[in-house]
Amino acid sequence: MKIETERLLLREMTAEDFDALYKVLADSDIMRHYPYTFDKARVRGWISRNIERYKIFGFGLWAVCLKESGEMIGDCGLTMQNINGIIKPEIGYHIRADKQRNGYAHEAAVAVRDWTFANTPFNMIYSYMKSTNAPSAKCAESWGCHFVEEFADDINERTLVYAISRENQQIRNKYNDG
Repeated sequence: MKIETERLLLREMTAEDFDALYKVLADSDIMRHYPYTFDKARVRGWISRNIERYKIFGFGLWAVCLKESGEMIGDCGLTMQNINGIIKPEIGYHIRADKQRNGYAHEAAVAVRDWTFANTPFNMIYSYMKSTNAPSAKCAESWGCHFVEEFADDINERTLVYAISRENQQIRNKYNDG
């Protein structure tokens, strides 16, 4: 599986992506809204879980690579997540610190959103984040999501949920095309 955008190539992760992904997931600034910063074992597990997701679901978090150089700068993709007690399709993303604020998360998420509506039966796609993660919420809004709920998570913090429906995306496409 490969998805191309203007500047990016999204592809399935492999064990060879360890060093590049470690730079992202082991960065405490990037992971400050996640329950923990990853160590080497967790990064290996992350890659293994996504390889397993590809086999089971046909999707997962994919490696986000710069099209020009092939350099992996993060991950973005579709996973099934427990969101307030219900398993839902969710687009998530992590971009290396020195590549943030360049629109890469937005560009990757748009590609995953479009892929999801074209290749799965899901009529709603979600994105969820800690209430303190304003950049992630802003990114979700940038690719068409709107706020749908807030709930207390397992560690008594607030979690925000954003979503976009297939119908709303079709309306957006019609409006943007015409």
